[in-house]
Amino acid sequence: MTAERFLNDPFSAEPEARMYRTGDLARWRADGNLDYLGRNDDQVKVRGMRIEPGEIEAALLTHPALKEALVLVREGRLLAYFTSRTEGVQAAAEDLREHLQGRLPDYMLPVAYVRLPAMPLTANGKLDRKALPPPGKRPG
Repeated sequence: MTAERFLNDPFSAEPEARMYRTGDLARWRADGNLDYLGRNDDQVKVRGMRIEPGEIEAALLTHPALKEALVLVREGRLLAYFTSRTEGVQAAAEDLREHLQGRLPDYMLPVAYVRLPAMPLTANGKLDRKALPPPGKRPG
């Protein structure tokens, strides 16, 4: 287990430097800071391929029109839910698919994209996954 968690550090100038694989997902921002995206242990299997939904969410969030993104599996299909950054600027499903095609392999592309006015929350302020509408149905 140690060898699979401690890897060569490609970011260090020292040849023997190691880094620890924590299982956390993050992305570098243009200003040099990191955005924490969540854990890397929510892997799902779709059509025989292991997929990390957080990786797809991170790729979606590089689209300038998106504020939030959530990817989940329902009935063996990858679905993407998203909210827009501003009211006037909204991304179409085809725009998002094209955006992801240059960033992810085809097997990681969601089959449906659902725009929401806001992510549904429970009384405790956590994401209410059960309240997410199926593709084709209007939220509410």
